[in-house]
Amino acid sequence: MAINLAEKTGQGISPKAFVEGMTKNQEQFQDWYQKFAWPDETSRSFFENYNNSGLRCVVIAADWCGDVVRNVPVVFRLMEAAHIPTEVLIMEDHLETIDQFLTMGGRSIPVVLFVDEGGDVVGRWGPRPTYVQEPMVAFKAENPNRDAPDYQEKLQATRQEIMRRYGTDTAYQKLIVEEIADILKAL
Repeated sequence: MAINLAEKTGQGISPKAFVEGMTKNQEQFQDWYQKFAWPDETSRSFFENYNNSGLRCVVIAADWCGDVVRNVPVVFRLMEAAHIPTEVLIMEDHLETIDQFLTMGGRSIPVVLFVDEGGDVVGRWGPRPTYVQEPMVAFKAENPNRDAPDYQEKLQATRQEIMRRYGTDTAYQKLIVEEIADILKAL
């Protein structure tokens, strides 16, 4: 059975209110938002001409999270272009919601949800582009014992690899554009 968020839609804040209310990382968030560029004209055209009038986007996020700071600006740009109404649920205020969308058993944000007119979740993305997330998936599979003596060292190495895959410029944003386009095409 699909998860239904009908009682949650409308309880979030607007993307603008989220950005204006940020007490951490606001400048970096706005910088990634401003740096966004379409990877190609086909992608831009897909989002600008997307038509699914009943679809809404619900983003579970928090301003302290580096993945939110990098990835949600891209999501906001895509939803703006596609004219998909978007709202943000602050994770700490909606723990019962994030707990329905755990990543490998843990709370990992952002979680980008696509919800139909009836409130059913029909698509999900996050917390990172697949290529960027791969090292964490491998780490979790290979290191189930959090009490192992080398766990923290390996976790740190995994985080460094994630940052390397993100890179220092906007190239990673193309991955988000492609992955969200694939989700929307399937709806």
